[in-house]
Amino acid sequence: MPPGRQSIRFVLARTSHPGNIGAAARAIRTMGFDRMVLVAPHRYPDPQVTAMAAGADDVLAKIAVVSDVPQAVADCTRVYGLSARRRGVALPELDPRSAVREIAPLLAHDVEVALLFGNEQSGLDNDELSVCHAMVRIPSVEDFPSLNLAQAVQLMAWELRMATLGEPPAPPASHDKPASAEEMERFFAHLFETLHEIDFHKGRSAKTIERRLRRLFHRALPDARELRILHGILADAERMADLAKERGA
Repeated sequence: MPPGRQSIRFVLARTSHPGNIGAAARAIRTMGFDRMVLVAPHRYPDPQVTAMAAGADDVLAKIAVVSDVPQAVADCTRVYGLSARRRGVALPELDPRSAVREIAPLLAHDVEVALLFGNEQSGLDNDELSVCHAMVRIPSVEDFPSLNLAQAVQLMAWELRMATLGEPPAPPASHDKPASAEEMERFFAHLFETLHEIDFHKGRSAKTIERRLRRLFHRALPDARELRILHGILADAERMADLAKERGA
């Protein structure tokens, strides 16, 4: 397998039909990829998985099954969510080719990237999209936008194969590896807890602000060192809030 292709994983969230798991395994195998993660599949294992995989046994042998999306992408630097619907979570929207132009240089330098696909009927929900850095929308026709899950996987795998067959992409501009999804989630938890501690929301709903902050920091791609600085700032803000409460008691 060419360098970099081991850094991409295809994550299928809450898949309803086991045949789609097997068909997706076949789809990525034909394009030279073999990493698939299943998030809380409705039926797995199942004979239809093996039947529809049509011999992609090496992909099936490596499938990982986890309980939620954050666990599936914890060590990833970038997460791209495939969605046919615009949800309440505002994210940068890319077509498949534009997304792959971003992904290819990362794979060339062994940066972990996830392509996240939702349930066949409902797609990705807002919580699943909230861990994504961008949303990828396949530009289908307006009057019949429904695309089978395995077909969407095949399309993205083909775009990735075509990109990796060409000239090696330029290296990322930064020398420091961006923080992983798990590190970002720890930071977001600390940030949102601090905002509550200092009464930033003043009784208003925190959801909208938290989603905007997620988008802001996902765009910034902070590295682990920068996150440590931010954690330090938040810790000082919490300490000052505690002192203010003690003085007011």
